[in-house]
Amino acid sequence: MQHGPAVRRRKLGAELRSLRTGTGLTSGEAARLVGWHQSKVSRIETGASGVKPADVRLLLDAYGVRDSQLRELLLVLAGSDESTGRHHWWHAYRGVLPPTYRDFISLESQASEMRTLETSVVPGLLQTAEYARAVTRAAADGLDDERVDALVEVRLARQDVLRSQPPLTLGAVLDEAVLRREVGGPKVMERQLERLVEAARLPQVRLQVLPFAAGAHIGVTGPFVIFSFSSTSDLDVVVLDHLTSSLYLERKEDLQAYTEAFNSLQFHALSPKDSLDYIAAIGDGA
Repeated sequence: MQHGPAVRRRKLGAELRSLRTGTGLTSGEAARLVGWHQSKVSRIETGASGVKPADVRLLLDAYGVRDSQLRELLLVLAGSDESTGRHHWWHAYRGVLPPTYRDFISLESQASEMRTLETSVVPGLLQTAEYARAVTRAAADGLDDERVDALVEVRLARQDVLRSQPPLTLGAVLDEAVLRREVGGPKVMERQLERLVEAARLPQVRLQVLPFAAGAHIGVTGPFVIFSFSSTSDLDVVVLDHLTSSLYLERKEDLQAYTEAFNSLQFHALSPKDSLDYIAAIGDGA
């Protein structure tokens, strides 16, 4: 397990190495093409050192990479502030967001698919403003109103990925506890449940409920997120969120294990249609 920046460096380096070998170039030949020493190419490809977005562009040009989506994703991994797709709006909140949260948002903004298990709270992409405010105050007690407002703004701005073109595909499995836990009071929960019903009807959202009747399940160990990217599966990553940090799992074995776990959770959860009815019934006081 690694923290976000280390994972991103390694993934970026591995992808650049794959692109180089695909062209038949040695690391020394690639270095000569861009006017560097071979050791710099090696350090970048192993993730031993960071790389500037401008250097990534040089390498991509040298390797003849024209795929705009792939280029943008790799530039994001290098920390580029530029985007030809979803705008990197979160940079305006640098003074508010911790680095691990910025890493998470940058992956979320570039991913083609997000699969998530939630056991305690509604996924951030589906929260109402009032619910987001209540969760933020509970999770970060002592913050002043201005900072809370900024964090809620960020939470709501993240939801634009579901409305972009193409939109992020979201698969979410919610433990019934998420629906039963009263966050922010009855009125806030009433509106939040209505929001979930609205979201469940979107074609890019697959929302399923894991009822208490399902008993113990593989997700009892805690929530997780799987990000997938249309450009290359080598950049897929699992994110485990903790109180003070996030951990990123990138090994193929980890990705396979969590993918199988999510598939199992979907199998044991209610169907999307039955889940929608279940949420509506809870909202009606069932």
